[in-house]
Amino acid sequence: MAISSEKKLPSQENLLLEYMRRLEKHKEDRKVVHLHLSLLRPMNRREQHIRTATGNFENIVKSMDGQVFTVKNSDIFVIYKKTVHPQVETAVQQIRYLFDDDPLIVEEEHSDKKFASWYDAEQDFDSVLQTVQGMAHAEQKRQIEVRGRMDARAALKARQEQGEPLTPRVLARIETALSKADLSNLVRRQFICRVDSNMVPEQIFSELFISIKDLRETMIPDVNLVANRWLFQHLTTTLDQRMLSMLTKTDGISISGDISFNVNVATLLNPEFQSFDDKIAAGRRGAMIIELQKEDIFCDLASYLFARDFVQEKGYRVCLDSLTVQTIDIIDRERLGADIAKLIWHTDLVDGGDELHEKIRKIVKRGGPDRLILCRCDNREAIDFGHSVGIDLFQGRYVENLIVEDGRRRELLKLKRRIERSEADAYLDEE
Repeated sequence: MAISSEKKLPSQENLLLEYMRRLEKHKEDRKVVHLHLSLLRPMNRREQHIRTATGNFENIVKSMDGQVFTVKNSDIFVIYKKTVHPQVETAVQQIRYLFDDDPLIVEEEHSDKKFASWYDAEQDFDSVLQTVQGMAHAEQKRQIEVRGRMDARAALKARQEQGEPLTPRVLARIETALSKADLSNLVRRQFICRVDSNMVPEQIFSELFISIKDLRETMIPDVNLVANRWLFQHLTTTLDQRMLSMLTKTDGISISGDISFNVNVATLLNPEFQSFDDKIAAGRRGAMIIELQKEDIFCDLASYLFARDFVQEKGYRVCLDSLTVQTIDIIDRERLGADIAKLIWHTDLVDGGDELHEKIRKIVKRGGPDRLILCRCDNREAIDFGHSVGIDLFQGRYVENLIVEDGRRRELLKLKRRIERSEADAYLDEE
């Protein structure tokens, strides 16, 4: 079979296919194991699970005794020398322990679906090659479809940027559609974590928000929502009401643990918030943080002060959102009576010099390390800067990645304990 087109694929499938082609002349004393992780339940084949599984073959790869390929559907292929077959068997067994509660493992004896398929590279070469070729072609087809969707999204973005302006009439049409739509699938969650010097995150609370980007693409792709700032502000009030409605429905979105959500000051003074408050248990209010934009606060300071007193008396906490390097030493959280403030990460914070850094240290020291959150952290530099000025709480994509890595460490620890228990049971059986 010609593979010229597959050489263009920057994928594990293509690399595996190329490796198989080279292996054809050196397949003596080689073996192959195919782990069918794609048959596991979705919750058991998340990224951290797959990384943990492939990590079990690290020593074999480092010793040049084998090669590991993880294809798009999460399956793993290990091609190795016969001399390390015992080590590979042990690694596969350890991975089985990791997923021992999955139906694929539990029902394997009575099913034609197997966790692992073992091959002799010399005797079963054609069979393995056929499987790999099928996967390479499937991945090539998938990438063509992805490129098509990306082109469509790019065209959609261009239409949005030059799309229909947001007018009162268009806004009325959008609000009617929003009142009937299920927005729960557009709600996103991002965690605020305390991050220590070892980059280990501790989840403190999470922010729930409706993704405006996804809302545009899903419901109103032909409208430029931000063309008119004031009409967009009115639209966010409608979204506030939908968020409050979803927060009172346990079957809509998960609200476990402490949460925060962003609303307008005007929303807090509307009957909709009073209705929301009536449905929330008194003990639950202390676990909710209401985030308010600084622009919204100073647009009508008197309304903010009234709304702040109202919600704080009820037990809610107030967060002053979106402070920047330009406003951190001008807008005083304490004078505004907010419980928490969020500072947007930017490299200008690092470049601001010792005077700015000292001002931030004083702000943190005066209020305490749990009163200021560095948000929109997208790299390690943000965390290091925060630590340098006394900030303990962080939010952003980099923090989400740290949570994933911490989950991977916990999975490895869980696997280690399972193996130790299994070895202990085996020892007792021998006794």
